Amino acid sequence: MKNWLAAQPQQPAGLDELQTLIDTFVGIYNHTRPHRSLPHRATPATAYQARPKAGPGADRSTDTHYRVLHDIADSAGKLTLRRAGRLHHVPIGTEHARPSVLKLVDDLHIRIINAATGELLRELTLDPTRNYQPLGRPPGPPKKQKPDPR
Repeated sequence: MKNWLAAQPQQPAGLDELQTLIDTFVGIYNHTRPHRSLPHRATPATAYQARPKAGPGADRSTDTHYRVLHDIADSAGKLTLRRAGRLHHVPIGTEHARPSVLKLVDDLHIRIINAATGELLRELTLDPTRNYQPLGRPPGPPKKQKPDPR
């Protein structure tokens, strides 16, 4: 905007003229100028109008929250995930400590994938009432089987 204002042949003499130039720039930027970063070089106004809008009293029960998150598991094989302002701890197991992962979040359904290999490391339905999402197996290392005495 500063460059556009500086390039104008008629520079503003007061605040009213400056505001008129800024309003002109905003109109061109949002409604006329195609943007390279938007699909089909759309304008920001076109992209904004194409998105669904939330309003007062809108039924949000059918809204689904999709996210793709990049993360690295800690040395204990645990990840964190923030949902609805609350932090949840999601273990994937010590055998998967420190890999780079993708967390695919479809509302409460979560898939954790090894980013390098594409291997599915864990799939779960998030329990929003719990901070820690258990693995579903007993804690600690697996028990060693005793040899059969026969």
